[in-house]
Amino acid sequence: MTVQGIGRLARAGLALALGMVLAGCFRQQVAPLKKFEPEVFNAAANFSRHYETAPAQACEAARRVLLGQGYVISAATDAEVTGRKFYQPQAESHVALELRVVCALQAGDAAVVYAAAIQDIYSLRKGKESASLGVGGLGSLSLPLDGGSDGMVKTGTQTVTEARFYRSFFDLLDEQLAQQ
Repeated sequence: MTVQGIGRLARAGLALALGMVLAGCFRQQVAPLKKFEPEVFNAAANFSRHYETAPAQACEAARRVLLGQGYVISAATDAEVTGRKFYQPQAESHVALELRVVCALQAGDAAVVYAAAIQDIYSLRKGKESASLGVGGLGSLSLPLDGGSDGMVKTGTQTVTEARFYRSFFDLLDEQLAQQ
């Protein structure tokens, strides 16, 4: 191999390394996943409460609680209520919170009310665009541009497990049932 051949090989290697470095700089960083917490079943769960009322009355009270807190009711029966509420915590993210309440008959005319909330997280996905300028005989130049927004993309779903969230729901449900 000649000195010229080694020079070309070195330049090609340098160009390849530079390209890899630049590609790494423009790569979008992905947030690391939180450590998975294994499911633990126990009697002290925050997701249910017992009431001395019929299930239909409990579900009607739950529907009123959700309406009073700005939830959009997507389904409501004597045994189940589902409501959704939407948030935009940042300019490029969106959160949809769905609370599902199930009212089941317990011994006698009592009800057990179960509540579970699921949070869907959406992020704005931006498209990549480029502009090219070509001059015959001289070649062309392509430059990346910041593209427009393509739309929201679902980036996660999670069950809400915070005891405070469910405590506040059941406290309002207690108040609503006391008014009936």
